[in-house]
Amino acid sequence: MAKGTGGSGHGPGNGANGGGPAKPGAASGGTPKPGPAKSGRTRAGGSKARGAAARARVAEMRAQEAARKRRRTWLTWIGAGVIAVAAAVAITLAVTSGSGSPASTASGTPKLKLASLSTLGTLKPLPSPGASGSEGVPVPPAPALAGTATVATGKTVDGISCNTGEQVAFHIHAHLTVFVNGAARQVPAAIGIPGAQATKTANGPFIASGTCFYWLHTHAPDGIIHIESPVQRTYTLGNFFDIWGQPLGPDQVGPARGTVTALYNGQVYRGNPRNIPLEKHAQIQLEVGKPLISPASITFPNGL
Repeated sequence: MAKGTGGSGHGPGNGANGGGPAKPGAASGGTPKPGPAKSGRTRAGGSKARGAAARARVAEMRAQEAARKRRRTWLTWIGAGVIAVAAAVAITLAVTSGSGSPASTASGTPKLKLASLSTLGTLKPLPSPGASGSEGVPVPPAPALAGTATVATGKTVDGISCNTGEQVAFHIHAHLTVFVNGAARQVPAAIGIPGAQATKTANGPFIASGTCFYWLHTHAPDGIIHIESPVQRTYTLGNFFDIWGQPLGPDQVGPARGTVTALYNGQVYRGNPRNIPLEKHAQIQLEVGKPLISPASITFPNGL
């Protein structure tokens, strides 16, 4: 009888019943077959590897999605910044165009051509400035240069809008004095305030409200021009007269015609009066005809 070969299960004549073949699943009398267990371990190992690869892929996909979200966020912010800059540029271009005045730059006031008062010869003394009005500034005891019936009623003028509320991002004040043939004229209240509503004060009326407010306007008949704008730019006297609806040039101030002499902070301004800049606490004087009057000078109260 042939001997078994250690129960490998691969050779013939190795069964438990003599030399017959081993029955499937029957014990061979030797070491159990290792094949199935090894195959299971291989499958388990492969399954673990596939799971790890899947998890790595998911992590990679999440990282890519997070990166895409970050890019979208940055692009959104960049786009918003570009829109904001474009809007600011559009407002600036609108503000500084359409009036015949030179476009100003962000650096400030255009250089002015000024001359000494002595170039005008003898000047008449300044008449009584009048009693202080509702803003604490003297109101000339004189008729208005022109009424406010011609004032713009809400449409954009020289790129300057009329808003329901006053714009205070850029808020300064200038003063305008007017003489016609040596006689004072008032700059009336409510220029640049359509539908003006006056409030009575102990020192006279004050325009406190209206349908809207142009960025250049007056609250009282004292010559104070309020510059209240959403952007810091240099506005001009021409812009103000355009909102008033009155002409202004070298030979005309409102309805008054004749040679116009302009004074700026106590000096003679050489140029078209339309181009006079409305700077903080600028003291501007327009004189039509003669005699010429000495320059007026006011003290700006606190808050102006």
